[in-house]
Amino acid sequence: MEYDVQTKNRLKRIEGQIRGVLRMMEEGKDCKDIITQLSASRTAIDRTIGVLVSANLIECVRKAEENVESSDELVKEAVNMLVKSR
Repeated sequence: MEYDVQTKNRLKRIEGQIRGVLRMMEEGKDCKDIITQLSASRTAIDRTIGVLVSANLIECVRKAEENVESSDELVKEAVNMLVKSR
C-alpha cells in the first residue's frame, strides 16, 4: 500500500506534538497542560489509524472486485485492525 502525503504530514504533526510534550516536561510545565497535549496527540493518532484502515479497506475491496473475490473477509480484517488499535 502506498501512503499519501497528507497521511505522512499528519504523522509529522503528531511527532511535533510529542516533541512539544517532552519539551514541556523538561521545562517543568503544569501536569494539566501536558495531559491536554498528550490527549490531543492520542486523538490525532487514533484518527490517523482510522484514515489508514479506511484507505486499506478501500484498496482491498477494489482488488477483490477486480479478482472477483469476496470482500467479506477483507472487511472483517479491517474491523479487526480497528478493534486492535483501541
